[in-house]
Order: sequence, then C-alpha cells, then structure tokens
Amino acid sequence: MSCKLKSYSCVTCHKQMKKDAFRFLKGSQNRSLRHFLGRTFVIDIDEKDAVCNKCRQLYYSSNQTGKQVTNGSSETERVSVFPSIVLPIPSAGYRHDACVICSKKPRKLVKVNEQSRQEYFISTGVFLSNGARCCPCHITGGYFSVEAKENGILSGTRNQTTFSNEDILKLLENLRCLAKSRNERHLDFDADFSLTDEDYKNLTGLTRTQFDDLMTHVKDIKHSKSRSIRSCVAILLVKLKCALDNKILATLFNMKKWQVRRAVSSARKALMMEFEPQHLGFGHISRDEVISQHTRPLAQELFSSGTAETTPALLVLDGTYIYIQKSTNFSFSRRSYSLHKHRPLVKPMMVVTTSGYIVSVLGPYLADCKNNDAGILNHMIQRNAEEMKDWLQEGDIFIVDRGFRDSGDVLRDLGIKMEMPCFLPRGARQHSTEESNCSRLITKVRWVVESANGRLKRWRYLDRTVPNTQIPFIGDYVRIVSALCNRYSPPLSIGNSNDDLAMACKMRSLSRQPNELRHLVETEGMDLRIYAWEKIDASDVVLDFPRLTEEEIRQITLGIYQVKMAKSYTAEHFQEDGNYEINVSKTTENVVGARIQSRHVSAKKYLCWIRYQDGVVTSWYCKCKAGSRVVGCCAHITSVVWYLSFGRHQQKPLLGVRDWAVYLEDAARVIDETDSDEDICLFNNENSMKNDFLCIFICLVSLT
Repeated sequence: MSCKLKSYSCVTCHKQMKKDAFRFLKGSQNRSLRHFLGRTFVIDIDEKDAVCNKCRQLYYSSNQTGKQVTNGSSETERVSVFPSIVLPIPSAGYRHDACVICSKKPRKLVKVNEQSRQEYFISTGVFLSNGARCCPCHITGGYFSVEAKENGILSGTRNQTTFSNEDILKLLENLRCLAKSRNERHLDFDADFSLTDEDYKNLTGLTRTQFDDLMTHVKDIKHSKSRSIRSCVAILLVKLKCALDNKILATLFNMKKWQVRRAVSSARKALMMEFEPQHLGFGHISRDEVISQHTRPLAQELFSSGTAETTPALLVLDGTYIYIQKSTNFSFSRRSYSLHKHRPLVKPMMVVTTSGYIVSVLGPYLADCKNNDAGILNHMIQRNAEEMKDWLQEGDIFIVDRGFRDSGDVLRDLGIKMEMPCFLPRGARQHSTEESNCSRLITKVRWVVESANGRLKRWRYLDRTVPNTQIPFIGDYVRIVSALCNRYSPPLSIGNSNDDLAMACKMRSLSRQPNELRHLVETEGMDLRIYAWEKIDASDVVLDFPRLTEEEIRQITLGIYQVKMAKSYTAEHFQEDGNYEINVSKTTENVVGARIQSRHVSAKKYLCWIRYQDGVVTSWYCKCKAGSRVVGCCAHITSVVWYLSFGRHQQKPLLGVRDWAVYLEDAARVIDETDSDEDICLFNNENSMKNDFLCIFICLVSLT
C-alpha cells in the first residue's frame, strides 16, 4: 500500500522537492544560505524550511572556491555572501499551498507578481515574500482588489523581516522607479489615492466604486508594461466621456499614440464581450422583469385597458443621431445625409421602458429616406433582431412619435398596439379637444426616450462629430454607454404607486371632458378684434387673480416642462421691444386674455384666455395647435397663470433668464441724429467692453 510522500519547497529557488532531494535548515549557521547570490529577499529561518541539493552544493562550492559558480545555466555568476539586517516590517507569503489573503487552500492559486507585491506593501505596510500565492478572485486588473487590501487575513504573518543589503537596495530602487513613473504619469488609475471620487466621475462618468465594479466584469485584456487593465478601460471611458483625441490621451497617460489606439480597441472588445451582453439587449432581461421592475404605474394605468388577461409590456421607441464627417464616397455620402438635420449622420434605434431603462439599441442605420423611423422598425421586426418576436407578446404596447406612422400595419399583424400622437388634419390650424387630450397622455410617458438619448449625449464623444474612421465602432460605443447607464445610473422616471395611480385617474377623467371655455370664446367672438376688452397693467392690484404656489401650478399643468418654459415666455414680454398685454373682458366676468409671442416665429402671436373663480383657475384655452386640451395646458397658458398667480408677487420673479444679446453687436441698431449724447456714449461704452477680450487676445498673439 503506497502512501503519498510529503513534498517541500526550496527556500532559495522555490522548486518543489521530492524525498531524499532536500535538507532541513537548522541553526543560525545556515542563515546565510538563504541569501547567497542575492536571489530573494531574506527572511528568518524556520525549522520547517528546506533547501534542495542543487542549491546546497552550489553554496558549498562557492565557499570553497570564492570565485565563480555555474548556476545550472549558460551564465556564470560570482557568489558572495552578504550581511543581513532584521527590520520590524511585517511579512507574509511563505506558504505556497494556501492563499496569503484568506488562508484557504483552493485547487488553483496564482503567483503574486512583483508589481502587486510592491503595491500591497505601499498600501498596507505588509511585505509579501517572493513566490507568495493567492486566490484569483483577489486580483483585479493585475493588482489586489480594494476588499483584499482592507479585509485580508494574511496567513502566517511575521512581525519582522530579514533583508540583505542588496535586497534593501533593490527595494529602494523599485520604490524610486514607482514614484518616478507616478510623477511622470498625470493620470494613474492603478494607485489608490492618486485620483479622488470626483476625479473618477469627471473623467470616466463613473465613481471609483462603480469603476471597481466594472473591472470585475473585465478579464479578457492582456496586462502589459505600458498600461494595466484598469488603465486600458479608463482610457476608453475618458475618450467617450471627454471626447479627447488619442494625442491628448497619450499625453495624459504617458503613452504613445499607437499604444492608446490599441488600448481603446482592447477595452472596447472586452466590454462588448463580457459586460454589454449582461446589461443590454432583449436577451439580457425578461419580459416579466420589464413589467414588474421597469414600468411606471402611471403608464400602466393610462394605456392598459384593464380587460386583458395579462399585463402588457410598454416600450418607448425612438431614433437618435450620431453625427459623422462628410465622405468622399459619394454613394455613402448621399445615403448618410439626413434631410431632417441637414448633415451626415447615422441613426441608432433606442428601445426603452417607461422608467428610462434601455432594453436594447439596434443599428446604427443609414439616414436617407428609406431609413426613417418606420422603415427601421419594420426592418427590425422582419429580420427578428435579437429574437424580439419571441420576447414580445400579443397585446404589448409601443409608444412612439409620428415618424412611426407607416409601421401600424406591421405591428397590427403581430398583435402589438401602437400609441402615437394625433396628426393635424389637412387645412386645420388646431387639434380638437379630444385629439389634444389623447396626445397629451402619450407625451406624458414618451419623454423618457428623449431623456435617455440626452443621457447618452452626456458622453461627449457621442455628441460630437465622429470621424469616419470610427464608423465601424459607433454601434459598439453606443451599446457600451447604454449598458453603463443601465448598470450605474438611476432610473429617469420614478413614481410613487399611489401618486401615479391618482395622477393617471385624473388625466383619464379629464381626457373625456370638453373644453367649455373654447366653446364660449367661439360663440361670443372673443377672438375677434371688435370684441370689447379692457387693457390693464399686469401688476394692477385691482386684478383679483388667484394667488397660487408653484406646486399648485404644476397640478394644473400636470407636468414641470410647461412651468420651466413659462419663465422664459414671461421674460420676453418685459424687454424693450415686447408687450405683455393683459386684457379683462367687459361682458364676461373673471375672464383674462393675453397675447403671447411665439418662441419660434417672430411674426406669430397666440391669443390665450383663462377663467378663474373663487381663488381657483377653472378653465383655459389657447389658439396654438395643442391649446384646446383639458389634460394640462400649454406653455402659453402657463406663462400667464405663472406670472399672475405667482411671479408678480415675487421680488425677483425672472431670476435665471438672461439676455445674452447685450454682449453682441447688433447691425440693426443704427445711431442717427435723433439719439442723445447719453445714448451715443452708452452705445460706445458697450461696444468698447465687448471688444476688450478681443483686443487683449490680439496683443498676446502679437507678443508671442
């Protein structure tokens, strides 16, 4: 019956030794054997330490000759014995059968490289011996993880370490080189304290904790001398977040341009292979998870019929734009030119939930007339992109804009319902009240896809004009950023269940009501010039308009967008060339009318009417396209309500709305003989101030 022989590791060359091939080291006379030839760092001799016969014979030969000894290779080394010194530095890592961090004995252990040992010594003050081993899970990007440094239980830790003079010189030289490299490298993502959390957020778009979590998903990147795995991923994220070219990145990371290019390529491939499939695509999330975790109760209540056997999945679709350069390939130039944006671009198709979670990104597609939103959606369904037909079920709802109008038949064949804003009939100037109300229910939910597109454009590389050489990788960049947003960004729309249900019930109830004030305006001819109005000052105390808070105004608008726009509309009517006319009806009590300037067309103004009673705004009507709706109100109505009920009672109601035109030249302004001397002096002073920076810049350029 055979028994397994116990093996030992040589303390000098760290090779495994069999029976009769080693000798135990006992006594202080064998202490010098540990550091002969200056191979490894010296430690205290333990009773269980052993040396192989080869090293032992090499040591005795060196003592006899005192000259040269062949170390089993073609090279001949001079042997010398160096004095040792014991320093009170904790050390660990002498056992090779157990992890130096968690003391476990798994089947697979990895050897800790020299750079990791130095980094660990700098971070914790514990010196790891040459040949120390640990579990693979403790190494991230070629270095110890933060958890390993903070929570590590070093097995067999000793309170002191024995060094030779050569070992001390080598350690100081390594630390000097490390300090020198960090001084030369402006951005170092490997050191623990070189960058703060704010620096991580500004440079990569992720916090340090999020970046460390991302590194756990990245393993298929080769560690090289020029950059680590963390630096490789950081280069790609800094490029996407800050839109820096490879030359600037090479300067920031102390690398060559071609090294940066290879790092970006390696990080992109690794993230697309290991990270993106787990956080993007129809296959990474189930339909039930979308319904239960990423669907707002407001949207479910607005569009669910309540009679269906299963709860439908609500998805919001829209295309976004990534601008590219002009191409010398004329065929591609024609097909990538957008008549809508009047510039070349490519179009990724975004599929998001009502909470803003990005389910998938398809494309990117060309930008010609054959690749409009409806054509892209039809193409996705026909080729069953990402097996979306298996994911979808009959009764699901797509919330889209008017650009998807030609996809109605294709979606109807699949049993999918399409919710889309109404079209303005030919020859009509305004939607009916019912059409405006239905469109408002859709826009209340559809805005999340626009915000998701805006979240992508915060990564400045996707917001700038992308070089044509990067067109093959635009889809990868968009999908990587989308996966990062899903993983680390909060939901765009978070609603309380009770509040959402109450809001949905209120909106659905209002959508079935007519606009009584519109009927009154049309029957009594309030929109005619001959109608009797009394013009008053908007700040007149006689006007007993209800006084409301901004929260009460949001209850009227059923959203915050109109309240934000109201301040800008109101600000325009207090400029020199604007008039904010407030009219009171002479025949109908408690009705206020106003004329609001269009923000798009200078020659267009909208007439608005508001009825109030007993301190409450009861109804409203505007002549704009969507001004007839009862579910909320347009921004023109909100402007009048906001100023009369809230803005005029504040000391600084227009804070934050500035007129930047005062800093620019105006060719339409001509000084004539009728202007006074004070006006001419003020005009000249304004021009002088505007040109100060330009003159200073020209002087600096001439001096250089």
